[in-house]
Amino acid sequence: MASMVVVQHQTQPSFSTLTSSLSDFNGTRIHSQIQYRRKVLQPKVGLQVTASSEKNILIMGGTRFIGVFLSRLLVKEGHQVTLFTRGKAPIAQQLPGESDQEFAEFSSKILHLKGDRKDYDFVKSSLSAKGFDVVYDINGREADEVEPILDALPNLEQFIYCSSAGVYLKSDLLPHCETDAVDPKSRHKGKLNTESVLESKGVNWTSLRPVYIYGPLNYNPVEEWFFHRLKAGRPIPIPGSGIQVTQLGHVKDLARAFVQVLGNEKASRQVFNISGEKYVTFDGLARACAKAAGFPEPELVHYNPKEFDFGKKKAFPFRDQHFFASVEKAKHVLGWKPEFDLVEGLADSYNLDFGRGTYRKEADFSTDDMILGKKLVLQA
Repeated sequence: MASMVVVQHQTQPSFSTLTSSLSDFNGTRIHSQIQYRRKVLQPKVGLQVTASSEKNILIMGGTRFIGVFLSRLLVKEGHQVTLFTRGKAPIAQQLPGESDQEFAEFSSKILHLKGDRKDYDFVKSSLSAKGFDVVYDINGREADEVEPILDALPNLEQFIYCSSAGVYLKSDLLPHCETDAVDPKSRHKGKLNTESVLESKGVNWTSLRPVYIYGPLNYNPVEEWFFHRLKAGRPIPIPGSGIQVTQLGHVKDLARAFVQVLGNEKASRQVFNISGEKYVTFDGLARACAKAAGFPEPELVHYNPKEFDFGKKKAFPFRDQHFFASVEKAKHVLGWKPEFDLVEGLADSYNLDFGRGTYRKEADFSTDDMILGKKLVLQA
């Protein structure tokens, strides 16, 4: 049973056991209870690119997280893939669970273009010389970063963009759908502006809006935040009641969606939410992380964030609100479905990353100690 600063009662969700591997996108398919009632928008222009033909593809970014899995899928499909990066990280690293043969084949085929995407003159000259057919922009944040790419590639067949579900305006009506109102003041407004530029330029574009992404190599403290506390045997502090509903999508399912829109005329000038099919409470997520990693059920401590001054530190890795989106459009229009359920995906992340002793950020329990310290005072 969870111990709390503010007592709340909720039903513990149940989860199933699992196994998974890095090389294969295995998983149990889940059937959503949400009905898709919104009209599917039809492409406004014809699509020239065909996924079945080999393409000269540029990925902006590609060495940290999403692009690592996306580039491997594209190479396996026979495309020529170039990563545009600043060269600060190796272009190819062998991944846990990846055979020597698989890695050797991938590393021998992946290409690299070193540069700073903020150097617009270099972007224009270098991309013009290469004449790419398709661009995947994985790390773009501002609209002005996209225009030099479009200027350099007047014959570009498709521009595929990684946006964010964070562009939606906060609403009491959930899940978010692609036609929902957007927030021009959100911290993701640059991505929203980029979508507008792509539309105004008349290019053939597709934008994917993930919710929270998780999986091996995740550089955002999503599942890692919970794993650190579970490994240390510490209580897990959760804001409010713990019944706030959120949503996670596995990076490999996102990579598959990115491949699935390539050359797909149904994806032309369209936006798609991409995430898991099931939603989860904050408390349920903590328990799911424990189950996936083989830890005992954790002690959960609920607190009121307004009673603390954490300064610039983030006490919890998720926004303290209900936040989830419908993926029905992607399922109906693209025929895409996530292959990982939540616990299975968390196990994939743990077994191939944190469980091997690798993680992005060291554990910081300073805000936890503030919360737990007040709990002890209240109990005294």
